[in-house]
Amino acid sequence: MNPDFLEIIRYATKAPSGHNTQPWRFSLAENTISIRPNFEVALPVVDGDNRELYISLGCATENQLIAAAHFGYEAHIVQCDTAEIKIELTKSNQVVKDNLFHQIERRQTNRSVYSSKKIGNEQLEKLQSISPSENLKIYFAEIGSPLADTLSQYIAKGNEIQMSDKAFREELLSWMRFNGRQVKATCNGLSYKVFGNPALPDVIAKLIVRQFLKPNTQNKGDRKKIAFSSHLVLFTTKHNIVKEWIDLGRLLQRFCLTVTELGIASAYCNQPCEVVSLANELQKTLPINGEYPTLLLRIGYADPTPYSPRKKIEEVIE
Repeated sequence: MNPDFLEIIRYATKAPSGHNTQPWRFSLAENTISIRPNFEVALPVVDGDNRELYISLGCATENQLIAAAHFGYEAHIVQCDTAEIKIELTKSNQVVKDNLFHQIERRQTNRSVYSSKKIGNEQLEKLQSISPSENLKIYFAEIGSPLADTLSQYIAKGNEIQMSDKAFREELLSWMRFNGRQVKATCNGLSYKVFGNPALPDVIAKLIVRQFLKPNTQNKGDRKKIAFSSHLVLFTTKHNIVKEWIDLGRLLQRFCLTVTELGIASAYCNQPCEVVSLANELQKTLPINGEYPTLLLRIGYADPTPYSPRKKIEEVIE
């Protein structure tokens, strides 16, 4: 087994995923690496159409392409559909390396309260220069602007719907890891460390956390997090289809690696994109040319937080 290919896969697995489910499987051939969806860890409540799952596969694909160049391979996507993303790799001395490679292991989802410092124009221009494809768009909303206020209102509406849904709460709880033993046993999910919580026995922790999984509590925390952020960033797709979701994942990963390079933190506020009725309202009311609101981030400045665990490579290779 080519050791370079194993390293390329290791970097691919550093991609983000909903609830840190890591919904991918990899397979290797002589000159290809394939990424396939692992529906065993799908999130049927919060991600009923698997949109966020396929976005995660796109993120892993972009990491893989960046890592392949770093190790001296020309990499081309030769298949991309609902079943598989296959990448062909050819060793070459002419490969141009991507500086974003060095941000792959540094990138993280930072769920903390940010510093309230605004992102400067030069850095914003660099982020705005990340070129989406014809069917993908990125919209920046500075906190305090009418667009950010509207998005914030819909985040609150999303919390009210999701946190009032028992199935949503139970699915979320099932992916929370409350102590080191659980983290070590699963190497996935939402570790207590990333929320800044102490380690607790499973039964006790669930009783406590259930008291906080309520609309008012979630909205109180999110209002503060949004107020101390610099911008909300909305990603849209034209047709809301799998191919666009994968392409959006690739774009998202480059965006997140770039904000990491700039010393900027990011975290997801996807509630209004995850609740179909709210997403449909936003599609009609926002100045986004009828595009579909697919992903929402907040960005700003913050100290690094603990990293989410990752499964060992041998566990994700078929």
